[in-house]
Amino acid sequence: MYTADPSAHVFNGKLYVYPSHDFESGIPEDDLGSHFNMEDYHVFSMDSVGGEVTDHGLALHIDDVPWAGRQMWAPDAAKKGDEYFLYFPVKDKEDIFHIGVATSKNPEGPFEAMDNPIEGSYSMDPAVFEDTDGKYYMYFGGIWGGQLQQWNQGEYLGEDRYPADDEPALAPKVALMADDMVSFAEEPKDVLVLDENGYPIVAGDNDRRFFEAAWVHKYDGKYYLSYSTGDTHNIVYAIGVSPYGPFTYKGVILDPVLGWTNHHSIVKYQGKWWLFFHDSSMSGGKTHLRSVKMTELTHNPDGSIKRLNAFVEAESNK
Repeated sequence: MYTADPSAHVFNGKLYVYPSHDFESGIPEDDLGSHFNMEDYHVFSMDSVGGEVTDHGLALHIDDVPWAGRQMWAPDAAKKGDEYFLYFPVKDKEDIFHIGVATSKNPEGPFEAMDNPIEGSYSMDPAVFEDTDGKYYMYFGGIWGGQLQQWNQGEYLGEDRYPADDEPALAPKVALMADDMVSFAEEPKDVLVLDENGYPIVAGDNDRRFFEAAWVHKYDGKYYLSYSTGDTHNIVYAIGVSPYGPFTYKGVILDPVLGWTNHHSIVKYQGKWWLFFHDSSMSGGKTHLRSVKMTELTHNPDGSIKRLNAFVEAESNK
């Protein structure tokens, strides 16, 4: 089984991973990611790092999402009280990405999808962050195939509108979750990423600008926004003092992997921080057939994060 886009969480003392599920659909590659034609999710868990990994089977299938059309991309999960929530981006029957939610009494599922996507949601790559005060925030968005460039202030434009290279880059979105965890408590806001001089990262700065895969973790009282730079294939990070930002760009966490996409999550487990990501080593470099990896992540004494290579390993016999 090929899996990608791993969102890792600790629930009930166990490490759970919520990835997308790659398979060979036969759709040709293009810049919109049509070849990523995933249609279901499995949940994985382990009791210790390096220990046995359990596949808990089918957690949710696209056929069980009433409003869904195609392409179940990178999911995330959250727990509140005794209930678990699976958040997933999928195109509706008009081929527009929105973010759905499904619920379960168990972290591994199976999950039951709501009849409609989250009102006010769009684009892809949901990531839900639980702050230390008990509030939950959803970060989302991605350009190119993620369609973020086709939206403006919550209105669907139906066409691409990118900023000029010297204008501020398109920003990921953030919204406070309502108490029910299946709706937003506010209109989504832009998450600004600033350079070292306090100016927004511009659209032409492909090495640093946001592309997709926003993730937030909190360390030493500060908020760390990490994300993929897409066509330059790095995972980078920025630091702020509020879950809303702004965040100041700091550097690269993870160098490019084998394969086009780079997508990650960061979680603390058993006293250490871990970086989850994927690459295409096991499929011999097929960018749409990926496998999840993990490695220890290190925060330096000054709060910066140690840069990691991607441990790329292409097997010549596959």
